[in-house]
Amino acid sequence: MMTEITSAVTQGRAGDTDAARARLQELWDEIGPGGDPFYRCVLAHYQADLFTDPAEALVWDVRALDAAATVTDEQVRAHDAGLRIEGFYPSLHLNLADNFRRLGSFSAATEQIAAARKRQDALADDEYGAIIRRAIDGVAEAIERRSTERRTTAPGVE
Repeated sequence: MMTEITSAVTQGRAGDTDAARARLQELWDEIGPGGDPFYRCVLAHYQADLFTDPAEALVWDVRALDAAATVTDEQVRAHDAGLRIEGFYPSLHLNLADNFRRLGSFSAATEQIAAARKRQDALADDEYGAIIRRAIDGVAEAIERRSTERRTTAPGVE
């Protein structure tokens, strides 16, 4: 399943977002609501990045956060021995904050960016961790400015 998800994500990053969204939707349906929560979390997290509309992305980001709540560290380590589910949360909350901000829901965005900041200690001191920390700062600044513009550093399609 992870190979299929990765293949669809690669397709989307190569510019074929419609096909990638369709394939990820097929995989989502295949996994089903009672399926592996790790796959559901990862798939929804990537699917959100394939939508330019923040409302559509928000739906998928909420699904990713909901799935993460049921993932255990054992399930994560089955896919990568160095990962912990706690390390997913800063990015998940960051994405929710950014979607709420783009929709003009600054109160909800502020709550989510605070949750991302609270959990950012779970990030490793590596390139990925640095990227997420910078993005948290960038979204927080955009919230303070009451900006609803898409960030140039945001993942996904333009």
